Amino acid sequence: MADFVDAGDARIAFDAVGSGPALVLMHGGEASRLMFGALVPLLAPHFTVIAYDQRDCGDTQGPERVATLAELAGDARALIEGLGFAKAHVFGSSFGGRVAQMLAATHAAAVDRLVLGSTWPLPHAFAELMPEGAARIAALRARLPASAAELASLFFPDALLAERPELRAIFAAVRPESARSRRRAAALDDAPQIDLASIEAPTLLVAGELDGVVPMHVTLAMKPLLRDARHVVLPGVGHATALQAPAALAQHLIRFLKETP
Repeated sequence: MADFVDAGDARIAFDAVGSGPALVLMHGGEASRLMFGALVPLLAPHFTVIAYDQRDCGDTQGPERVATLAELAGDARALIEGLGFAKAHVFGSSFGGRVAQMLAATHAAAVDRLVLGSTWPLPHAFAELMPEGAARIAALRARLPASAAELASLFFPDALLAERPELRAIFAAVRPESARSRRRAAALDDAPQIDLASIEAPTLLVAGELDGVVPMHVTLAMKPLLRDARHVVLPGVGHATALQAPAALAQHLIRFLKETP
């Protein structure tokens, strides 16, 4: 069962495990805190790991309107403060990386170190940077569940799908379109005018070598736009690194977040 923190007009569902400095995990567009199930136990010996559901995802409860990135960042800040922390390390995966960018840019005092995984830069929209990919994903989503295998191959390398065919089930089990899913889809398109150079937090960019959703070069192109950034590429890994390579991802997170300034 999740715990909850009130954030204005939303009630944020979260799980907190471990002890030490806070580390907030931000999931991707249509995921939930459950995507970090394999990653959390690897991080909990080092941090208080906080995985939560964004608005219109998982167990979080909120108003029936489209959330903005500013509101999603505000929710994260409220969660950090509500759990008694002055600041937290933040890891955002895919769209979660967009929320993390917004949080670091607009609530700098709440962010210690920042990790952006498999994401794309504000203020650019997904379709602006990756028009062909956006069109292909939309077409495949429209044909679910028949297109589940093809959609899975964008997110996960074929070699991994051969070893773990259950990953295809993630897409085959996508629920029919609903008011909640339509609101979430609209939220993913928000692209506020944020200057990445305004982000003060030391930042690690994490990219999957075989990412078919957000190509590696898109994530790594953020490096010169940030004040203090470094990067790491996970060989043979696609999108959603927490699902595919939790051990490798945890190793990089621990090393970067525990580094002495």
